[in-house]
Amino acid sequence: MANHKATKKDSRQAAARNLRNRYQGKTTRNAMRALLSSTDKAEVAENMPKVVALLDKLAKRNVIHKNKAANLKSAIMKKAATV
Repeated sequence: MANHKATKKDSRQAAARNLRNRYQGKTTRNAMRALLSSTDKAEVAENMPKVVALLDKLAKRNVIHKNKAANLKSAIMKKAATV
């Protein structure tokens, strides 16, 4: 357990960041899942920019690596193109 005041604060901040990152990651995964399960071409075209933006935000905030974001975007675009 942290003994110094600054270490305790760092521990609280890390817990808050972890919670925020988990929420954003889960939200993005759910959006991707909804996009990939959709069979309506118009719906896919409407939601694709939103999902791409979510992935870019995660990469910008270092929740996921930028290459992983690029790989995920590529994969969902390939699958969405087959709809």
